[in-house]
Amino acid sequence: MDVLIDWYTNNKRDLPWRSPGVTAWGVLVSEIMLQQTPVARVEPIWLEWMDRWPVPSKLAAVAQGEVVRAWGKLGYPRRALRLHAAAAEIAASHNDIVPSDVETLLSLPGIGDYTARAVAAFAYGKRVPVVDTNVRRVVARAVHGAGDAGPASNTRDMADVDKLLPMDDAPAAVMSIALMELGALVCTAKTPRCVDCPLLTDCAWQKAGRPEYTGPAKPVQRFAGTDRQVRGLLLDVLRDTDGPVERARLDTVWADAVQRDRCLDSLLVDGLLEQTDSGLFALPGEH
Repeated sequence: MDVLIDWYTNNKRDLPWRSPGVTAWGVLVSEIMLQQTPVARVEPIWLEWMDRWPVPSKLAAVAQGEVVRAWGKLGYPRRALRLHAAAAEIAASHNDIVPSDVETLLSLPGIGDYTARAVAAFAYGKRVPVVDTNVRRVVARAVHGAGDAGPASNTRDMADVDKLLPMDDAPAAVMSIALMELGALVCTAKTPRCVDCPLLTDCAWQKAGRPEYTGPAKPVQRFAGTDRQVRGLLLDVLRDTDGPVERARLDTVWADAVQRDRCLDSLLVDGLLEQTDSGLFALPGEH
């Protein structure tokens, strides 16, 4: 697999959270933002956040509403609240330094298995298997000869990647991100660029004749007309307004009153909106 590390060294994207000197906090912020969100949308927001809140305590000191507002159009805004909560815990219990081991990272609010492993590997250079959709696809093809990965299995997927990693921390950490980068840039889901792949000659999928994926169909995520879209429209009203707004302002964003009310209620339950004593609506902590 040395050839993959060499490929990554020469072909990796120039992303700001990979720059020399970026702290583990910067890596953590990037990993939270990148969940289900394209790199192009994350990059400018990440740069703004790191300029405003270069350490966890800076983020923890501001109101939740300011954090939700700064999250902008990244989507899944509950991530902003989870990151705010994690920042508060890091500031209070870890001297403003993001922990380096997976178990301690997992103890932070809103930090799941993937994020904990990604921070340990990418920020601290540890030998930790990191598995996302891209990695699963590369392993499915290169190792198992399948057209794509089937249903996720944490135990199996971690074991597959662990076998591929060098034993030493530093090269293993590079291998983890190289597998991910290969899946993002070359071994893509729809139009893999096999001629450019460093694993071409050893790829089990190539040797098997590139068979089609025959496993369960993957669900297609739509956006138009979903509760996600309506929730975003409701939040946009508050993000674009200073201070609380009347219910009538929110009622104009979506014609279906039943769906609109359901989405408004869910935003209140999730803590992304608050209702004042006078019946107005505001971002958390902004009334």
